Order: sequence, then C-alpha cells, then structure tokens
Amino acid sequence: MSKNKVLIFDTTLRDGEQCPGASMNLREKLAVARQLSRLKVDVIEAGFPVISEGDFTAVQTISKQIKNAQIAGLARCVNKDIDAAGAALKPAGKRGRIHVFLATSKIHREHKLGKAQDQILKLAVDGVKRACKYVKDVEFSPEDGSRTEPDFLVEICRAVVKAGATTVNIPDTVGWAVPEQYGALIAHLHDNVSEFQTGEAIISVHCHNDLGLAVANSLAAVKAGARQVECTVNGIGERAGNAALEEIVMALQTRKDVFRGFSCGINSKEIVKASKLVARMSGLPVQRSKAIVGENAFAHSSGIHQDGILKKRETYEIMDPRAVGWGKTELPLTKHSGRAAVAARLKHLGFKLSTSDVAALFDHFKEIGDKKKFVYDEDLTALVEDILTMVPETWTLDYLNVSTGNQTVPTATVRLLKTNGKNRESEQDAGIGDGPVDAALKAIDRITHTKGKLMDYALRSVSQGKDAMGEVSVKVDFGDRKLVAGRGASTDIIEASARAYLNAVNRHLDTGGVQTKKTKRGKP
Repeated sequence: MSKNKVLIFDTTLRDGEQCPGASMNLREKLAVARQLSRLKVDVIEAGFPVISEGDFTAVQTISKQIKNAQIAGLARCVNKDIDAAGAALKPAGKRGRIHVFLATSKIHREHKLGKAQDQILKLAVDGVKRACKYVKDVEFSPEDGSRTEPDFLVEICRAVVKAGATTVNIPDTVGWAVPEQYGALIAHLHDNVSEFQTGEAIISVHCHNDLGLAVANSLAAVKAGARQVECTVNGIGERAGNAALEEIVMALQTRKDVFRGFSCGINSKEIVKASKLVARMSGLPVQRSKAIVGENAFAHSSGIHQDGILKKRETYEIMDPRAVGWGKTELPLTKHSGRAAVAARLKHLGFKLSTSDVAALFDHFKEIGDKKKFVYDEDLTALVEDILTMVPETWTLDYLNVSTGNQTVPTATVRLLKTNGKNRESEQDAGIGDGPVDAALKAIDRITHTKGKLMDYALRSVSQGKDAMGEVSVKVDFGDRKLVAGRGASTDIIEASARAYLNAVNRHLDTGGVQTKKTKRGKP
C-alpha cells in the first residue's frame, strides 16, 4: 500500500444505524453493503455482533457475501464481545477485522469505568490479544481519545500495537475537537510511536459532528499522519452524525494542491447512488443543500452564475457533477416493457435480486406502468427498495378509499389482509381524522389493534412529471420509546402514506411488538 493512500472505513451500517429511527433489516443492510462494495470502500463495519441476534447475522451474512472489502465487527474489550465478533466474522477469513474499543479519557475512567490508567492498559492489551486469536487484522479504539491525556494516549498506542493491533483509531467520540488541536494530537502520536512511522501500524480517525467539524478534523488528521478515515454515507450517525464519506473523498480529489500525493480508492461515480440508497434504507432524507449529494449541490439559480456556467463550467463549479454520479436518467421504460428489459435495467442499476423478487417487482412495475406513461430509473429504484424494506407481512393493504374536502369530515375506509398460517383473512374498518392521511392511519390502528404515534413524516417525489411516484417515509412510536421506520411508494400519496405506516406496523410486530387487546369498537 502506498504510504499516502488514505483508507476509507465505512461505518454506515454500525455507527450510522445507531441514529434514532435509522434501524435497517438484513435485506436493507445487504443492499447497502453491496453498494459500498461498488463504491470500493476499504473496510465495511457491518455491525456490533454481541448486541443482538440481528447484528450478529448481519455481520455473518455480509462476511459471506461481500468479497472485495475488509469486514469489521465492533467489540468492547470484553471476552464475550470479542468471541461473538470472531464467530460472526469467520466466513470473511483473511478479510475479517475485529475492532475493539475501551474508554481512556479521564472523565470516562473516573465516572464511567471507575478504573485507573494501569487497569485500562491491561484491559486494552488483553482485548487486543484475544482478538488476535481470531483474526490477523485487529483495530483498537481508545474511546473519547480526543479528550485523553496525550502522553497516556501514546502509552496506550504503544501497548496495543505491541500486543498485535495493526490499526489504532483515535475517536473524537463527542465531537469535542477542533482541527488545529486534533491535527496536533495526531502528529504527536505519529512522532512518538515508531510503528506509525514505519508503517507496521496506522493511525485511524473517527470524528463526530457535534460542532460541525467532523470533516475538517478528519482532513487535518490526514495531513498530520492518519491513513484511515472512519465515516458514513451522508454523514449519518448518533447525535449530529459522523464525518461524511462523500465530503472526505471529494475534498481529497478536488484539492490535490492541498492534499498533494494523497489518494483513496473510492469509485466516486457511485457516490450519489450510495447516498440515495442509504437515505431510503435508513429513512433519513438528505437535505437539499447538503454538499456533494444534496439536490441543490450543483443547482444555479442566479443569472450571473448561470451565465458563467454556460460560458465555462469551472467558473462556479469546482467539481464535475458527473464525477460523483449526477447525470441524466437512462431512457425510461413503459408498461409495454417486458420482464427481460426490466431485469436488464435492474442489473444496470446495480441491484441483485432473486428470481422471486424480480417476479414480485415486475407485478408492481405493471401496476405503475398502467398509471403513468413512463417508468423512470428513480421509479424502478423505489420499487426495488419497497421489496428490500419488506418485513414478514402480518398485515397487507388490500383496499383504501378516502373521502375528503374543505366542507367534509375526512374519512378513510381500509381493508387489510391478515396472514394466518397459509390462509389470509380480510378485516375492514373506517376512521376519521384531521385529514385523509390521519383518517387512514387511524383506521389501520383500529384493524391491527396497535397504537402508533406518528413522530416524523416526509414526502418526496422520486421521479419527474405530474404523474411522479411519491415516496413517504415515517417514524412511529408504538409506546416503547423506540422509533420504528416505515416507507411506502405510490403514484397516490394517500396510498403511499398508508403503505409506509403499515410497513412500520409490520416491523413493530415482527420485532416482538404487541397488539392491544381486541375491544368492542365504538366510533373512531
């Protein structure tokens, strides 16, 4: 590896998924992992195997199916965590990496762990040594590294590298750092740990965005000696999020005068596709003004700007939008397009679906084709993501009718099919509400005997034209303080809303949520 190559460690599926309401199921995680593979990230942190059966299965499955990236599993410096990570990563073979962490800052030692420096050192070394029994690629993170005493951090780095760690990550866990200070800390470690200078081990950085400085801190660290950056697509993550992968990559590519000699292996033309997929799978939309991947990132409304762009693009654009994946949609399909044409377009778009999934999608494609003249790539992508976000369907939407108007009480009649073994039973009810969407959701609550509180609702057009498909994303609280995400797409926004809410209901029930006891129904 070139000594100035910057490794991209993507933690969208681990730290990114920890953002409230961003939980993904296995199929969604696999879709994201495959796109990260096409993006050519160096390391995919697939999850935290010990925390749940779902995370363990995700890490194990991604380890089996993704072949061109290192697959990492997170673990505390606790035997059961490390053992779980080792077991989950076994299918990855030489591509497996165990990422162990332990808090090291004074505030964490005294108030969270109640341990002295020498105890922390021993736990860190023991954790790394145990991880080395499972994999050759071990990463250690001193949690809250940016607030840890620099000399103690040097001592920790020396000890874990001697124990077998090949990467030492210095997290800015709470987003405390500023670029000058953080860069100086990385330089101090690089100058005082000989293995970082010889390349026997590398420094990694993991920055949070609480002060909006995650990307700036990461880039300062690269100039100071770090050779791995941990980041997420769209910058999603806990609290204010993580360093955004797309911003790190394009800063390195665009400002080669500043980052002279530095490179990374990312296929930047896959960035926009990755951004859209993660936004839909996580239910976290990208703000329009977001750098690189926001819808306005390359939009120019000022007459002066438009004139300059027409004369020479570089007058107001420092990047070619095509370099990150923005561009024209391919020729659209129509309702007359056959299954082979749809399957070929899916392959072109990078989706890998089973024969049964393609068959199910083709049925939906025909329905959409009957409602609109053209089916664009964005429509097709939305249909694919409907398939990917499906969970075992306790309830399926069969019929929806709404009555609304400025002089009418909004009313919705809903009929759902309930799966009962091999049989499907039909239940119907009606609800009234503040609007047609509210009425439909209340009718669904009555039929399914759930009580969801809508905490977030977002509607966006996924394609062009008056007949564009609408995609609805919701986050629902079913009373257990955990937000459940749901999504649905249709040319009818009321139907899309009902499908999104029902998707959340099915997720809630699939993960152990309970229905309320059936009661005699009165007026809604």
